[in-house]
Amino acid sequence: MNADYNFDFYKWTQQQANFLKNKQIENIDWDNLAEEIADMGRSEKRQLESRLEVLIMHLLKWQFQPNLRSRSWQLTIKEQRLRLEKLLKENPSLKSNLADIQEKIYPLAVISAEKETGLSSFPETCPYQLTEILSSEFLPD
Repeated sequence: MNADYNFDFYKWTQQQANFLKNKQIENIDWDNLAEEIADMGRSEKRQLESRLEVLIMHLLKWQFQPNLRSRSWQLTIKEQRLRLEKLLKENPSLKSNLADIQEKIYPLAVISAEKETGLSSFPETCPYQLTEILSSEFLPD
């Protein structure tokens, strides 16, 4: 194991990048490098999950608290859609996971919406289609 990996991660990353650029394969910390690359992919997926959760939570708030609708909610919805669009453009392979991710994070979005609104009457399954969630034109009534 490379000592820098545990004590100076930044230094380790720079060393590994340098070893790769210079094709010094005998110096590469293969096990940790493989784990870090895998974790980078997981990080992108977690970001997708988080943004989708926030977006769905705000759509629920928008639909179920129409008297409290605000420009702030509308801007949060718009921002999350734009950030999701950018993330999916940069990582197109994540699109194939969207339906599963939506199903997985919907209960979390409901919990967040319940905490913020005090309501407990949200649907058991997501009332929005993926195309609606991602559409810049869609706001639920």
